[in-house]
Amino acid sequence: MSQWGELWAQFKGHKTGMIGLAIILTILLLAISVSILPLYDPIAEVGTPFAPISMDHPFGTDDLGRDVLTRVIWGSRISMRIALSAVALSLLLGGTFGLISGYSGGIVDGVIMRAMDILFAFPSILLALVIIVVVGRAETNLILALGIVYTPILARVTRGVTLKISEETFVEAAKAIGSSSLRILLKEILPNALPTIIVQSTLVISYAILDETALTFIGMGTQPPTPSWGLMLSDGRVFLVIAPLIAILPGLICTITVLGFNLLGDGLRDCLDPRLRW
Repeated sequence: MSQWGELWAQFKGHKTGMIGLAIILTILLLAISVSILPLYDPIAEVGTPFAPISMDHPFGTDDLGRDVLTRVIWGSRISMRIALSAVALSLLLGGTFGLISGYSGGIVDGVIMRAMDILFAFPSILLALVIIVVVGRAETNLILALGIVYTPILARVTRGVTLKISEETFVEAAKAIGSSSLRILLKEILPNALPTIIVQSTLVISYAILDETALTFIGMGTQPPTPSWGLMLSDGRVFLVIAPLIAILPGLICTITVLGFNLLGDGLRDCLDPRLRW
């Protein structure tokens, strides 16, 4: 059985990890199929403002008469797209820097990791805010900002696992037969480092969702009238007394989604580290 097959066989027996996977798959399914679900237009006024819970509007409407449930489901598409894209960018950057740093060592390692330390010294929200202020408020710029913010985390993880794998006998054997550094990195080190990198990536996605929501909440992320969890939280806080579901529902879904990624990451970590087996 392959390494991935063994991992899946172990993971299936991890209850909390499977719960996390189920949560994530449900959110992703909603996000992917949102355009074909029988939902209202997320930016159209489809009812009276602050309409109560009913068959037509299971969670009521907001201050502009827009269906709350529809906007929350559409918001999952926005938040997941931004979070996954940002983490993919940070994986590309951080993974590349980490592989090169861990395998090369010496001056190259020192220069790369000191640059990562400088970025890591800034609080994630503050660094993202600075980048957005410089490049402007747009979804692509938000993805760029969050991608840069999480690059040091994934670079450190990748470097650590690369240092460990570089000492294995199969890497030494590849060097002995004259394999190029690029081939060793891509064929020998990267496949063995992927499980650890993926575990860390699931946790980083949860950070990205929270930061995207926070940045949108303060007006530096997704802009109205695009439905977004952070935007709904920002708008709904004013109406907590008369229409609490406007803020409670997106906050609850955001919390559940983050919990799902954390449970998935914990499950994968337990399966990969024999010392943490349940």
